[in-house]
Amino acid sequence: MATEGKVGEVTPRRRSTPWLLAAPALIWLVVFFVIPMVLLGRESLRSGGIGNYGDVFTGYTAVFRRTFWYALLATVLCVLLGYPLAYYIAMRARRARNVLLALVVLPFFTTYLIRTISWVILLSENGPVPKVLRSLDLLGQSSSIIGTTPAVVGALAYNFLPFMVLPIYVSLEKIDPKLLEAGPDLYASGWRTFRKVTLPLSLPGLFAGSLLTFIPAAGDFVNSTFVGGTSTTMIGNVVAENFDSPGLRPEMSAISFVLMAVILVGVLVYARLLGTEELG
Repeated sequence: MATEGKVGEVTPRRRSTPWLLAAPALIWLVVFFVIPMVLLGRESLRSGGIGNYGDVFTGYTAVFRRTFWYALLATVLCVLLGYPLAYYIAMRARRARNVLLALVVLPFFTTYLIRTISWVILLSENGPVPKVLRSLDLLGQSSSIIGTTPAVVGALAYNFLPFMVLPIYVSLEKIDPKLLEAGPDLYASGWRTFRKVTLPLSLPGLFAGSLLTFIPAAGDFVNSTFVGGTSTTMIGNVVAENFDSPGLRPEMSAISFVLMAVILVGVLVYARLLGTEELG
């Protein structure tokens, strides 16, 4: 009869269990991320080689700057709107909590394209938003919202707001109420308790929500296509419009590579600053 290992000894089967559990995800990652990235990198070095990357920095600097600026504005707007909403749902809403969570995810029951087109209706020249702004003398009679930076940033924030609210809600909901109750007992004001206890404990959710908002916003091209104009072109529009052209495909592949590299560096810096020990 085979003898069992000593107490505390890690058997080969126990060592391989985590790898077996992670195998489906690793296979998925290799097939649908690593291999496409290798092919994309090989394509970016054709018909010009490393010079394609030089063309990216000389010809598309303004578009890259605009893209990350829009993504940053949309992320900040989602934080300003999403954190109070998540806080109210987690800390204040008791009976209405499930209803409010359902309302947060309700937009996902319609397609991304339809949600974006709805903004075209709202912001069009005869739409309700311009009419209200004109009645308040905040918008000129000949002015338009479509094709402006606020239109694109607002549409981005609207589409990705649930990605900010839900992670923050999860972090807030996990906070032990006793920690919050200890604040007044120690003569701390509500604001001080929030700043010293609630906010630090919710940083993992804020970190996750910011990534889930910023990354897709930086690569988005649908919102700029429908509610933007020539002055609001994002890097995703450039790639989407030109990738099918064989002569431009290496250059578009280089742009995609640079975009992902910049986002990855930003994520690593952001993770270094906030920390991810409690993430998830």
